[in-house]
Amino acid sequence: QVQLVESGGGLVQAGGSLRLSCAASGRTFSSYAMGWFRQAPGKEREFVATINWSGIRSYYADAVKGRFTISRDNAKNMAYLQMNSLKPEDTAVYYCAASKYGTVVDGTVSAFDYWGQGTQVTVSS
Repeated sequence: QVQLVESGGGLVQAGGSLRLSCAASGRTFSSYAMGWFRQAPGKEREFVATINWSGIRSYYADAVKGRFTISRDNAKNMAYLQMNSLKPEDTAVYYCAASKYGTVVDGTVSAFDYWGQGTQVTVSS
């Protein structure tokens, strides 16, 4: 069982940056792929980024490539999402997720087994 808690959300102006953190419990964290998803009001949850168990491989949605960076620290049971050049369309609740598969390349929601409660990111224009 893995429990995930996100933090770092908030209100930022367009062009600004935020860093989201995801704290994970459990001794098997280092074997899980980690992902970030987001959900805007009235929209379905969408894939943002994922990183494999070792942190060597990462994958991004086209909408965030070049602006967002996913990372992890297995020694601290932490995952991160650095978000730069934020746009109003990035406004959403951001969720951290963990997958028992060590590598997830396509960001399928069903591939992830554990989810955090979400943190709100609001980007003003």
